[in-house]
Amino acid sequence: MTDIKLYNTMARAKQDFTPIDPENVRMYVCGPTVYDRAHLGNARPVVVFDVLYRLLRHVYGAEHVTYVRNFTDVDDKINATALARKEAGAEGTLEELVHERSNETIAWYLNDMRALGAMDPNEMPRATEFIQPMIDMIEDLIAKGHAYPDGAGHVLFSVKSYKDYGQLSGRSVDDMIAGARVEVADNKRDPMDFVLWKPSTDDLPGWDSPWGRGRPGWHIECSAMSHDLLGASFDIHGGGNDLQFPHHENEIAQSCCAHPEGQFARYWLHNEMLQVEGKKMSKSLGNFFTVHDLLEQGVPGEVIRFVFLGTHYRKPMDWTEKKRAEAEATLRKWRGLVSGIEPAPSPSPAVVAAIADDLNTAGALAELHKLAAAGDAAGLRASAQMVGLLGDDMGDWAEAPAADLSGLAQKLHETRVTAMETKDFSAVDALKAALTEAGVQIRMSKEGVELEPGAGFDAAKLEGL
Repeated sequence: MTDIKLYNTMARAKQDFTPIDPENVRMYVCGPTVYDRAHLGNARPVVVFDVLYRLLRHVYGAEHVTYVRNFTDVDDKINATALARKEAGAEGTLEELVHERSNETIAWYLNDMRALGAMDPNEMPRATEFIQPMIDMIEDLIAKGHAYPDGAGHVLFSVKSYKDYGQLSGRSVDDMIAGARVEVADNKRDPMDFVLWKPSTDDLPGWDSPWGRGRPGWHIECSAMSHDLLGASFDIHGGGNDLQFPHHENEIAQSCCAHPEGQFARYWLHNEMLQVEGKKMSKSLGNFFTVHDLLEQGVPGEVIRFVFLGTHYRKPMDWTEKKRAEAEATLRKWRGLVSGIEPAPSPSPAVVAAIADDLNTAGALAELHKLAAAGDAAGLRASAQMVGLLGDDMGDWAEAPAADLSGLAQKLHETRVTAMETKDFSAVDALKAALTEAGVQIRMSKEGVELEPGAGFDAAKLEGL
C-alpha cells in the first residue's frame, strides 16, 4: 500500500498518515459561506482537498473514504440580500427568500467547482439542517461547565475551561486577545470567550432554543455537523490557513469539551492564500475576480486547475497571465497526445508517490511532463486523472484546434525589424493593439515573436490583419 505523508499543522511536522480505520477514512473540510459567487481564492482549498480525496480513494478504495464539506447558510449577507428582495416586492416569507438565495449561490458554487474538475464530496451538509444538533451540543457544554448563557440571549464558550486552547495556532490565550476577531456580546466573563448562540430579531431568520429565539454562532456549526456525520474522532480536518485561528481553534475547544471520549481531528491541513500577479487579491486593486468571471472570459476550468497544481498547497500561489497561457499550451499538447487513447490500468507510481508526499502536485506535474516527453499517452492519461486532469468530461475546450498564428507572428516580427530601422513604431503598435483586442497573447524577444490564443480569443477579429 502507498505510504502517505501529510504535514500536520497541529504537530508542525510532516507525519505518516495512519487512518483510525482503513475501512472508513474520514475527512472534513470547511466549505463556503454562500452569500455570493466564489472568488478565485475560495477555489484553492477545493482543488487542494479534491487531490487529497482522489489520493485517499486510490489508496483505500472509493467506498472506504467519506469526505464532508459544509455550506454555511446562516449569515448576515444572505439575510441582507433576502431582505432587499423582499423590499423590492419578491414573493415569499423572509425565511423562504433566504433559502432561495442559498439555493442559488450553492448551485453557482457547485457548477464553478465542477468546472475545475472537483468531485462532489460524499456529504455537503447545510448549517440550517443541523440546528437541533447544535442546540443539543450547546446544552451539553453548559451542563459540563464549558459554556454559559449571558441572560441576554447569548451563550458563550468559556475559553479558559479548555486547558489546551491555542495548541493548533501555537499561541497563548493572552497573545491571541490582541487583534483577535472576537464576536461582540454583553456580559462576557473573558475577552476570548466566543459566541455559541446569539439572539435574532423578529425580522431575521431564527430558531427557538432554551435561550430564546436565535441562531448559532459560526464555530459551533462545523463541530455539530462533523460529529453527526463523522463521529467524535475522524482523520483529517482541512481548510485555508486563514481559518486556523479563531475558527479551527474554537472548533477543537468546543468539540473536545463536548466529546472528551474522542480526539476530534487527528491531522490538520491548511492551504496558503492566493495572489494575483504578485499582489494580494482585492477589489481596491482591481485584481479581484471570481471563478465564474474567468470561465466567462473563456479560461477553461482545466487550465485554472493546472495553474493551481503548479504550486505546493502550503506555499502562496500566484495567479498570473503567463502561467495561464503556459498551462493552456501544455494541456493542448497533452490532450492532442492522448486523443483516442484509453488510460493505462493504473497511474505512474512516480506520480502517485509525488502526491502521497504531502500533496506535491508540482512534483506530480513534473512526472507528467516526463510521460508526455516519452510519448506514453496511456500512462499520461491515467496519471493525469489522478490529479483531476485529462478527464473526458473536461476536454471540450481543447477539441477545437488552436489557431495557427505563425503567419501573423512573422508579420509582426518583420514589422518590428522595419520599425527598428526607421524608428517609426506606429505600425508595430497598431498591429499589437489589434492582436491584443482579438485576445492574442504576445511574447517578443530578440529571437522572434510568439503568438498564442489567450482568454477571450476571437479569431474573427483577426480577419484583414
